[in-house]
Amino acid sequence: MGFNVSSTVKLDIPKLHKLTVTAVKALEITTALLLSEVKNAQVFPFKTGNLQNESTFADYDDSERGVARIVSDTVYARRLYYHPEYHFNHKYNAYARGKWYEPWLPGGSQEKFVAQAYASVYRKVSGI
Repeated sequence: MGFNVSSTVKLDIPKLHKLTVTAVKALEITTALLLSEVKNAQVFPFKTGNLQNESTFADYDDSERGVARIVSDTVYARRLYYHPEYHFNHKYNAYARGKWYEPWLPGGSQEKFVAQAYASVYRKVSGI
């Protein structure tokens, strides 16, 4: 009692390419949204605004491979990030802290933000 099954698959290559390009664009937009969200949450340590405003940016160099980064390129960013015990000034950013990305990481209060933002942006950009 055997079955023979055959099928033919015809790929729409231009449509697949468009979806790939759309995925990259959605990744870049989502990264920018996350950076904006973190800045608006006022969690960056803020003394002069250099770390938050001039030295932190979205890096899209590897976005075609599915990787986008938020980079802080100051020498002191790492020290501030990994030392939440410091007494951060709350004059400009009310919730300034170390480990300022934790709410958006797995287990954080905003952990679903990136996935939901990406899905929404992808639907909007692709038109599906």
